[in-house]
Amino acid sequence: MQTGIQTVGDTYTRKTLISSTKETIGKDGKRHRYPSKARQCELLGIARSTAYYKGKEGESKKNLKIMELMDKQYDRCPAMGVRQMVDYIKGEGYYVGKKLVHRLMTLMGLKAIYPLKSLSKGGWVKYRMPYLLRGLQIARRNQVWSTDISYIPMENGFMYLYAIIDVYSRYIVSWGLYNTLDSSNAIEVLERAVAKYGAPEIINSDQGVQYTCEEWHNACVKYGVRISMDGRARCLDNVWIERFWRTIKREYVYLNPESTVGALWRGIAKYIEYYNNRRAHQGLAHKTPYITYATCAV
Repeated sequence: MQTGIQTVGDTYTRKTLISSTKETIGKDGKRHRYPSKARQCELLGIARSTAYYKGKEGESKKNLKIMELMDKQYDRCPAMGVRQMVDYIKGEGYYVGKKLVHRLMTLMGLKAIYPLKSLSKGGWVKYRMPYLLRGLQIARRNQVWSTDISYIPMENGFMYLYAIIDVYSRYIVSWGLYNTLDSSNAIEVLERAVAKYGAPEIINSDQGVQYTCEEWHNACVKYGVRISMDGRARCLDNVWIERFWRTIKREYVYLNPESTVGALWRGIAKYIEYYNNRRAHQGLAHKTPYITYATCAV
């Protein structure tokens, strides 16, 4: 910077540069002169506010707490929309508006479950498929898999849990923990399940963007899997995975808020091992999902 000051030809400019410098002592113990922050911004042609700006890193602690409250409330009442959620959060002592609650619910992937008008199917996207499970008798393993994504709160942040459950046995055939809502994550979880257990006849999901895209469609076609999707705002169409979300959150996530992703991954892995192998289900004649899956005739 000193060389730059000496090479300025105009006397007034030289004096201005020198007068707007500050002297500091470096690690070498010598004195060094540098232009002030204001002068540096002037030379670079940028606003001082730009130089002082610090980007926001994730959500604030207040927003994370609000998200945790909304997740628990949604688990109790999935029909609650933005306006009702605003009233609930205000009742918990937080002043929030509709815009903030809507943004956080979108970030978490939460949508109110309620009947909607039957709109023209002509406006549906190309890869939105019909629901194939209505009236279907599910009598064997790998006949139908159900998949979904759920928001998982942490002490200082959150992650997304992807999972696939075998409908007949309630056995979790694959899962993954990610920090994004990308279709590639859903495909990765599917590929791990197929590699270990073979392909199902049908896989059911909601109509989220991760599943109504070309990549997901092609991945299922590659394995010869028929795609089924819930009706709009019909959570009961995918009730098996929804029940698993409720179970893992009440029995592990809410009771053990983890501070690191590694600890969360290990905790989920441990819980799913318990869920599959040691947690008996009343709906499975008090057997575990693993026993039901392993002893089922194909």
